[in-house]
Amino acid sequence: MAAKLKILVTRARTALPLEAVTLLEKSCEVTYHTEDKPIPRDNLIQQIQGKDGLFCLLTDKIDAPILDSAGDSLKVVATMSVGTDHLDIKELHSRQIKIGYTPDVLTDATADLAVALLLVTSRRLIEGNKALRSGDWSSWSPLWLCGPGLSGSTVGIVGLGRIGLSIMERLRPFGVGKFVYSGRSRKPESVENGAEFVPFDNLVESADFVVISTAYTEQMRHLFNKSVFDRMKPSSVLINISRGGIINQEDLYTALKQNKIFAAGLDVMEPEPLPTDHPLTTLDNCVLIPHLGSAQIQTRNLMADMTVKNILNALQGETMPAELK
Repeated sequence: MAAKLKILVTRARTALPLEAVTLLEKSCEVTYHTEDKPIPRDNLIQQIQGKDGLFCLLTDKIDAPILDSAGDSLKVVATMSVGTDHLDIKELHSRQIKIGYTPDVLTDATADLAVALLLVTSRRLIEGNKALRSGDWSSWSPLWLCGPGLSGSTVGIVGLGRIGLSIMERLRPFGVGKFVYSGRSRKPESVENGAEFVPFDNLVESADFVVISTAYTEQMRHLFNKSVFDRMKPSSVLINISRGGIINQEDLYTALKQNKIFAAGLDVMEPEPLPTDHPLTTLDNCVLIPHLGSAQIQTRNLMADMTVKNILNALQGETMPAELK
C-alpha cells in the first residue's frame, strides 16, 4: 500500500469545518497546528519539512524561507482565502508549486457585510447602542445621531470586480442616484450595469459613499492618504473591505478627528488584530470590525471544502477547483 500524502494545516483541527477536514483525512496524513491562532513562523518552518501539501490561511506568510524548509516534496499550497497577498506568488511559480485559493464562493457574504457595514456606519448604530447602554438616551431630539442617507446619493466603488458588482446590486434598491467606479480599465457596458467609469480622483471628490473593494497589491499601499481625504466631501462615508494597507491609518485618524470626512467603517486594517489602544478605536465616527467579510457559516464551509479539493486534485494530477496561474 502506498504511503499517504502528508499535509500540514496551519490551524487547529477544531477551528475548521468538520466535513472538510474529514475529507482531507480520508486520503492524507494530516498534521495540524495545535491552536486556533496563527502558527508561529518557527513552527511553520519546522513542520512543513517533508510535506506534500500545505493548507494555509491569510495570516500565514508563505515565502522563500518557508519553501526552502519544505524542500522538493511540497507540490501544492492552498489558501482558504480569495486574497493571496500573503503568498510569494513568483517564488511559488518558480518552484512549480501549484497555488489554490477560494474565489467566487465568498462574494455574496462579503458583499452582504459591506452593505451592513455601510449602513451601521452611516446611520451611527454603534453610537446609538452605546448611548442607550450608558444612559445618554434622554429624549428624542431632531438632529441627534443623524447620518447621511443613500437615497439620491452618489456611491463610488473602487474596484468593480465580483464583490464590487454584488455590492452595487445590493445598494441599488436603496434609491442610490448614481454609481461611479474606478479601476485599471473600464468594464464592458454589459458588466457596468449603469455604473460610470471615472478617474480615481473624480470618484473620491464626487462620491457620498466610497467603498473600497479592489484586489490589493503593494502598489496600492496607502492609496487613501491625507491628500485623498482632503479632497473627499466632509459628509462622505468611507468603507473598506479590501486590505488594511490601502489606507494610511494615521491620516485617516486625523481626517476623522478633524471631520474632514463624516465617518469610516473598516472590516480590514493594519495590523490585524488591531491593537486595542490604536487611535482609531477612540473615535465614535469609526466603526471597526475584525475582518468578518466571509464570516458566514455556509461560506466558510464552502471555502474549506474548496481548499481541501484544491490540495487533493493537485496531488492527484486533476484539475483544481481554483488554481492561481
